[in-house]
Amino acid sequence: MNQSALLRPDWTPATVALMVLGFIVFWPLGLAMLAYILFGDRFRNFKREANTTVDGMFGRCRHGRYRGPHFTSGNVAFDDWRKAELERLEAERRKLDEMREEFDAYLRELRRAKDQEEFNRFMKDREAAKRSGEGPVQPAT
Repeated sequence: MNQSALLRPDWTPATVALMVLGFIVFWPLGLAMLAYILFGDRFRNFKREANTTVDGMFGRCRHGRYRGPHFTSGNVAFDDWRKAELERLEAERRKLDEMREEFDAYLRELRRAKDQEEFNRFMKDREAAKRSGEGPVQPAT
């Protein structure tokens, strides 16, 4: 981290001023600033480790590698039914993802067509203004 940062977890004039101001305005703010000054470096490492762990967990979910807890109930019929239901839900999720991608592509094309129409109208109005000898075209309000 940049050691010239104004609000680093250290006893700098800015952090002391913010701590005093925090105690004046609302005492828990001052206490929080004091905790940041004293323990800020430790919290940074804790935050980095927590973020890495959570990112890994959600990354597995996002890419479909997480299938929930892998355990058996001891009942073969239930386990087979559960497996079939999870596969059905996964197929439904894939179908919904494909539909969402198709809709996003549709919206992109719709925006592109609208932009193209506006651009063509602008160019047509510009050419008409040039032919009539007027100045630049002002948009209608």
